[in-house]
Amino acid sequence: MTTASVSGPVTPGRGASRELSVGDFRRIAALLLSEAGIELTEGKLPLVHSRLSARLRSLRIKSYGDYCDYIESDAGKPERLEMLSVLTTNVTRFFREPHHFEFLRKKRIPELVDVLKRGGQVRIWSAGCASGEEPYSLALTFLQEMPDIARYDFRILASDIDPAILRAAAAGLYTERSLSQVPEEQRRAHFTRAETGADLWSVGPQMRELITFRRLNLIGPWPFTRPFDVIMCRNVVIYFGPETKADIWARFVDQLTPEGWLITGHSERLTDDAARRTELIHTTTYRRRPASAKPKEDTACH
Repeated sequence: MTTASVSGPVTPGRGASRELSVGDFRRIAALLLSEAGIELTEGKLPLVHSRLSARLRSLRIKSYGDYCDYIESDAGKPERLEMLSVLTTNVTRFFREPHHFEFLRKKRIPELVDVLKRGGQVRIWSAGCASGEEPYSLALTFLQEMPDIARYDFRILASDIDPAILRAAAAGLYTERSLSQVPEEQRRAHFTRAETGADLWSVGPQMRELITFRRLNLIGPWPFTRPFDVIMCRNVVIYFGPETKADIWARFVDQLTPEGWLITGHSERLTDDAARRTELIHTTTYRRRPASAKPKEDTACH
């Protein structure tokens, strides 16, 4: 439920006198590509200048050239994470693209509830979880169908590359407005008024105990010991280059259980090997084909 992008309004920083040259922009873009797999075109130069100018002022660095030297050094490793956080926009909300959750509730959750009741494990992955609305929405959807699910071997992994946004997700504090898509019955059952502010609501313990938050870079190693029954990664891979996209889609399919589901963003389509090994069963919702099954003549656009 996250959009890891570098898009948005360009608002020059107040008092920023430093200029970002094309050469320095390319150094920043190269580092973002190597660290996170996100590609920046030169059309994003004004935006990068705008968003990073405050970082230069905070660090008392005089030029973007000096900033590039710093983030490329060993000493600048922590600042690379700050840069990543500044340059990625996390656009998300509860039950974003609600048809995914409804289809999951009707078609997949009953199968997984049966697995749990027979003593099996169920694992869900929210990849690119941003500030947590997506994994909490998944938890609410499962709790709706199986209120005692915490008694069973069920977990949701919520991962993101940005440690700052992960801390916000784990804190589980949301405004009244951000909960507008949460049904009133679920809000009463699973959220409480936060002590820190009248307009804030806190995620309740039933949801918290189902979710593990972990920093993970999608272009790095995935240290998992078992596959996932559902992977939800929406509006994240779209910002990678074609080869990286194809590789990540294929790795997601590898990480699914037999006939596991992969749910992508509304403008994302599986390609190449991943498309051949899955079938489209709903809007941007793919099911892994059994290893022995041959791909059908496909009229749907992957």
